[in-house]
Amino acid sequence: MRAAVVAGLGSWLPPRVVTNDELTAKLDTTDEWIRTRIGVATRHVVEPGMATSDLSVEAARRALRSAGVPGAGGVILATTTPDRPCPATAPEIASRLGLVDVPAFDIAAVCTGFVYGLGVGAGLITAGIVDSLIMIGGDAYSTILNPQDRTTSVIFGDGAGAVVLRSGSPDEPGALGPFDLGSDGELSDLITVPAGGSRQRSSRDIVPHGDKFFQMEGREVFANAVARMSAASRNAIKRRGWVESDVDKVIAHQANTRILDAVSEELEVPRDKFVSNITDVGNTSAASIPLALAHGVRSGELQAGQKVLLTAFGGGLTWGATTLVWPELSLAE
Repeated sequence: MRAAVVAGLGSWLPPRVVTNDELTAKLDTTDEWIRTRIGVATRHVVEPGMATSDLSVEAARRALRSAGVPGAGGVILATTTPDRPCPATAPEIASRLGLVDVPAFDIAAVCTGFVYGLGVGAGLITAGIVDSLIMIGGDAYSTILNPQDRTTSVIFGDGAGAVVLRSGSPDEPGALGPFDLGSDGELSDLITVPAGGSRQRSSRDIVPHGDKFFQMEGREVFANAVARMSAASRNAIKRRGWVESDVDKVIAHQANTRILDAVSEELEVPRDKFVSNITDVGNTSAASIPLALAHGVRSGELQAGQKVLLTAFGGGLTWGATTLVWPELSLAE
């Protein structure tokens, strides 16, 4: 039986760093509030003219170097901020990587996009459609944030992370375990950018200024994020044949520190098993999990042989989780 195996890992953050002090000079908030309520001290943001594809290409190149391979049989990009509404961004990324005549497409599942993409990529590999692919989570969230909205503009940052998946056996390190994926479209308005789609464009109404930007109902999102990530995690752990105490490390979507605390409590998995980089990069949406993986490798928190849980929650609403035993690999800086 074929399985999808993580064979390489890469990440990239745009050089520009925005501190809390820079934001609090323009917004009615404080550094202390941002740190205690969200857990963010700094975040990276794109320079004018820089796009999601630029972040993603660099992360993918590093993932290929990490895997020690010149290319892959396909590209999947999880993003909420494609370079353009049409066409998808992944084909351009594939072209810039020198990959010719390979399948390449985008996935839109907001902050759950990377986990969804891993599931889709694993399906392509196990079905024999491709033997390898690059799975990228990349977002330039600063481009869709209202700079005057203190409830969202302090949370998010930009970046990209990528893994190389190859065909392998289910019992080797790096093999992705069973997935648990879900959605609830009745709550789609909790996380949204109202303007820009066919519904708004077909109405031909004047668009309120705020509708062009990202919007989120924080309280409802918090409750759903904790419940959905916890449930998906339990299911993924059970399907792998593990129990919660078997998990050595948790790589959860870096939404905010309080959500991570609550998921830790719900799963009864100690908080020190959660790898976290939100303080330095903020919530990077689809890039969140691969960036946290790279952080874990750099910091030494993530070691070969550890049993790892990946779990995420995002707009849609969407959520998902999977597991793997972390393989021996190095980062290409």
